[in-house]
Amino acid sequence: MKFVSYKTEDIVHLGLFINGHIYNLNSCDKLLPDNMNEFLQGGEVLMERAKKVDTQIKDGSLEAKEEIFYEILAPVPNPTSCRDGYAFRQHVASARRNRNLEMIPQFDEYPIFYFTNHNAIQGTGEIECMPDHFEKLDFELELAIVIGKKGRNIKAADADEYIAGYMVMNDMSARTLQMEEMLLNLGPAKGKDFSTVIGPWLVTPDELEPYKVSAKEGHVGNAYNLKMTCRVNGIEVSKGNAADMDWTFAEIIERCAYGVDILPGDVIGSGTVGTGCFLELNGTGLLNDPNYLVQWLQLGDVVEMEITGLGALTNTITKVDTDFSILALKK
Repeated sequence: MKFVSYKTEDIVHLGLFINGHIYNLNSCDKLLPDNMNEFLQGGEVLMERAKKVDTQIKDGSLEAKEEIFYEILAPVPNPTSCRDGYAFRQHVASARRNRNLEMIPQFDEYPIFYFTNHNAIQGTGEIECMPDHFEKLDFELELAIVIGKKGRNIKAADADEYIAGYMVMNDMSARTLQMEEMLLNLGPAKGKDFSTVIGPWLVTPDELEPYKVSAKEGHVGNAYNLKMTCRVNGIEVSKGNAADMDWTFAEIIERCAYGVDILPGDVIGSGTVGTGCFLELNGTGLLNDPNYLVQWLQLGDVVEMEITGLGALTNTITKVDTDFSILALKK
């Protein structure tokens, strides 16, 4: 199934995305909530009811009215939290090499994550940036999961059962702010908290079964052969594959849930795929050619991320009409 959150007349709804059309779930089954958060709280019981509706629409046994006028939102417009992992070794190794640093051995010992601003989640559409965000504005090509049931102290071998679905994720980054604050060994914070993009749909795990592959040697959990690409203004700038994740989502969940509850509606990102951001691409380019022309996102750029089975997530970079700068406030 593909779940979508959308807005009509300033009211947020929950629907199914089927063959290019959106069908309101609550209209098809009054026992299904009309928003994603309440739906996820219902766990497997409501998921099964939604699956029945999905099947009936597809086989024609249910005559459902499709939505015509709507605005697509993030699939989970108001997540309970948002964490981002660090699962791709290629990205970590390349980024460190480009800074003349050895690969950190702890990467292979345990998965890590940070919390980002769950109130700055958005879906397809415009990304509003402040002046300081344009100081080395960057995308990060990732995939993400949404937790579908509450749990604590979950073993990796059982953790995939807690995943409600998968999405494309763009962890937007203002690199000058990020690099500045992380000199103090705390962060990332302001370099990341202005926009995290997820969407366009929440795709249930069963739809990814045809793409399932083995996890990396020594790792536990589901892995998928999903091509990942990012285009800026129609030009491909990044490509990778979800199968290259060294740490699986199951292993990341195991760490996230240690001694604490994970909740329905929690979003967890994979971290950046290898070649999945301008920071890495620029560093590698300059390492190979001192005359390499570095690139950062600019006003008006269109960023399109696509992952096999998860759809395409498209955003346009816009600017807030202000000259307010926190970089200018430094003592």
